[in-house]
Amino acid sequence: MRTTMTFLLSWCSSLVAAILVLRICPVRAQLADQQAMAVLHDALSVPDWGPRDSDYCSWRGVTCGGPNGTVEVLLLPHRGLSGNISPISELRSLKKLDLCANSFHGLLPPFFGKLTELEYLDMSMNKLSGPIPLSLGALRSLRSLNLSNNLLSGEIPGEFGNLGGLQELHISGNNLSGFIPRWVGDLPYLRVFSAYENNLEGRIPENLGSVSQLLQVLNLHSNRLTGPIPESIFAGGRLEVLVLTLNELEGSLPPSIGNCSGLSNLRIGNNRLAGAIPATIGDIQSLTYFEADNNNFSGEIIPEFSRCSNLTLLNLASNRFTGDVPAELGALKNLQEFIASGNSLTGGVPRPLLQCRSLSKLDLNGNRLSGSLPDDLCNTSRLQFLLLGDNSITGEIPREIGDCVKLLELQLGGNHLTGNVPPEIGSLRNLQIALNLSFNQLEGPLPKEMGRLDKLVSLDISDNRLTGRIPPELIGMLSLIDVDFSNNQFTGQIPIFAPFQKSPLSSFSGNEGLCGDPSNLSCDISAGSGAAAAHRKVSSKMALAVIGSGLTAFTMVTLVVLLFMLRERQEMAAAIAAGDVKKVPPAAAAAAATGVFVEHLKQAVDLDCVVRATMKDENKLGGGAFSTVYRAVMPSGLTLAVKRLKSVDGTVARHRNRMIRELERFSSLAQPNLLRPIGFVIHEDVALLLHHHTPEGTLAQLLYGRAGGEFLPDWPRRLRIAAGAAEGLAYLHQASIVHLDISSCNIFLDADHNALLGEIEISKLLDPSKGTASISAVAGSFGYIPPEYAYTMQVTAAGNVYSYGVVLLEMLTSRAPVEESLGEGMDLVKWVRSAAERGEMPEQIMDPRLSAVSFAWRRQMLAVLRVAMLCTDPTPATRPRMKAVVQMVLQAQKDSTP
Repeated sequence: MRTTMTFLLSWCSSLVAAILVLRICPVRAQLADQQAMAVLHDALSVPDWGPRDSDYCSWRGVTCGGPNGTVEVLLLPHRGLSGNISPISELRSLKKLDLCANSFHGLLPPFFGKLTELEYLDMSMNKLSGPIPLSLGALRSLRSLNLSNNLLSGEIPGEFGNLGGLQELHISGNNLSGFIPRWVGDLPYLRVFSAYENNLEGRIPENLGSVSQLLQVLNLHSNRLTGPIPESIFAGGRLEVLVLTLNELEGSLPPSIGNCSGLSNLRIGNNRLAGAIPATIGDIQSLTYFEADNNNFSGEIIPEFSRCSNLTLLNLASNRFTGDVPAELGALKNLQEFIASGNSLTGGVPRPLLQCRSLSKLDLNGNRLSGSLPDDLCNTSRLQFLLLGDNSITGEIPREIGDCVKLLELQLGGNHLTGNVPPEIGSLRNLQIALNLSFNQLEGPLPKEMGRLDKLVSLDISDNRLTGRIPPELIGMLSLIDVDFSNNQFTGQIPIFAPFQKSPLSSFSGNEGLCGDPSNLSCDISAGSGAAAAHRKVSSKMALAVIGSGLTAFTMVTLVVLLFMLRERQEMAAAIAAGDVKKVPPAAAAAAATGVFVEHLKQAVDLDCVVRATMKDENKLGGGAFSTVYRAVMPSGLTLAVKRLKSVDGTVARHRNRMIRELERFSSLAQPNLLRPIGFVIHEDVALLLHHHTPEGTLAQLLYGRAGGEFLPDWPRRLRIAAGAAEGLAYLHQASIVHLDISSCNIFLDADHNALLGEIEISKLLDPSKGTASISAVAGSFGYIPPEYAYTMQVTAAGNVYSYGVVLLEMLTSRAPVEESLGEGMDLVKWVRSAAERGEMPEQIMDPRLSAVSFAWRRQMLAVLRVAMLCTDPTPATRPRMKAVVQMVLQAQKDSTP
């Protein structure tokens, strides 16, 4: 009996103790979390967290859960944070921790190994250094680990082999060395392994095939890997992305690659791979991006590529391919770029390939192509790069070359072309990068129509048999920087044109009949010479133009003054008739001030028509925060955009002379991405600013003006607009000018969809720092205003960067800065920055109609998204300068590295 009682008492005591433990442990856990979060609050100074003693579960980025109410999620990405994060070690219920894109530095904390419940850890894009702690191998629940883009060194810990549930491992962009461990091939659930841009060496483990049933992404580019591509990685057929560029891999491309029917991105360029491309490539229907340049591949280009119906880019440059370009490639309706330069290809220019409706780049430089250029060279309307230099092409340049209206670069140098340079080449108004016709057998005079190529930067027509004078019309090539006319048979005076006179002597050498700068021969300027006669003729025209302009200006000023006086008399009569004395204008009307800055437009601008156009509502085109814009058609046929300035605090009347000086200054700005004023009319407190009409409207109209219409996947156009707007804004900042209203409504588009940043003059005319306006009136457009303007009351360059970042987000998402679909109290910046809290990946933020077109577009969009996030950083001091933003956007435009 006593034994039974003792047993019952012992059992009851144990039960009570267990109950007490169950009740006390949650309390202890809550107290531990509360204390840890309070210390973390002090250490990090997160700006939008509540008071230290408030409910930490309500702080932004903090999620509590479970019956104990402990912290399970801590998301603080892109916050510019630094400091001590050791209190996180006490949050033992933490399942998801994201501190990416901050400024944490020093060693990666080993205490993470204590967070045994952790499933997701992201410490990428910080400044962490030293080795990866071995303790991370204790995180048996971990599914995703991202340590990329830090300064980590040493080898990949073998302890990671214990992470049996790991699905994603990102360690790219560090200084890691050593071999890729074999345990990578033993992780049963691994889907993504990304270790690019490190110093890893040795072979890719053969046993990666053991996880190939799940492996979808393998990215190891920019390391020092050697040996062959293991055939086992294709065995399971699940691979979607394989990037091995910039290594030292050898051997051939295994035929088993055809098993991967879902493979969309295959990049194996810049290695030592050899042999033929396996015909099984044709089995990969989803293949979008194939890059195998700078290897030792040989044989013929396989026609099986034509079965890859989604192929967007095919890069086979700098290999040892021979034979003709397969005619079957003409069936690739989605092919945008075909690059096969630096091979030994023969045959003619591949006419079937030119039928690809999406083709924008054809690069066959440095092969052995023969035959003539086909007349239907430009049947594809999207061709932007035609690179056929250093081949053996014969015959004449077809006149149909003028149909290539989208061309940005034309390379035909180093062939055996004969005949004249066709005048139709002047129709290539979009040529920007280069026109190269050098080292051919072209003859005859140079067509004056080439002077229409006002965007062209580089012109090379050297080493031909061209004769006659260099046409003076070439001074219309306003963007020229590099020119080469050498080794021809040109005669006469070199036209007086800055790009010519600034060129080295070698650019005109080998033309014995040329004279004038920069040649060493002086020209005969006697009265009988053709040059002198031409000079007198030009001088006479200039004198007549000056006299005519003066008379026109005088007449226009008189008309404008009379017009304003007539309006005042009408208003006075109406006011007197109505008995409203307060509305009677002053008896003496102030004289109007007018001006047209562009010399050749003075006779085409009718200032009377300008004023009358602003009196009719049907001419209204829209407006920004500080102006209303009207359309005005001149009797000459010229169409202008007339901006009626909204005067702030009597600015126009009190500062007219200063405004005119600033307008003259802005009209002379030499940056092509600025919408510069070409004239003005100022009368009392009314200012009308004249600009060129932009027929394509604004970026906002491009993005949102297609209601009910077909959506156009136009990411390259958007990216080009983004780059142009950035360059224009950077130019203003360099000139110490801060824009007052950066928005998609103030980025105008010319006929070629080039970006023109508008309202630049407003920045000076209404600059609050000059005392001419109140900051309450100069706030910019809703949705673009940086948060600090609410309390600093100061317009800054950093604020401009923020507004530009909003514009980038508009282009990426196709969403307006403020719209109901974003949610109550949510603008576009907040919506994008809260994506991680909603569990969304960056790809889910971007407009899928653009990002899903090709991997090249998607990579560029992700790169621009990173720029936008930097620009819209809540802290002004951490935003990049516009000069740096320009470089990042341009890099995204040309760099397709993931």
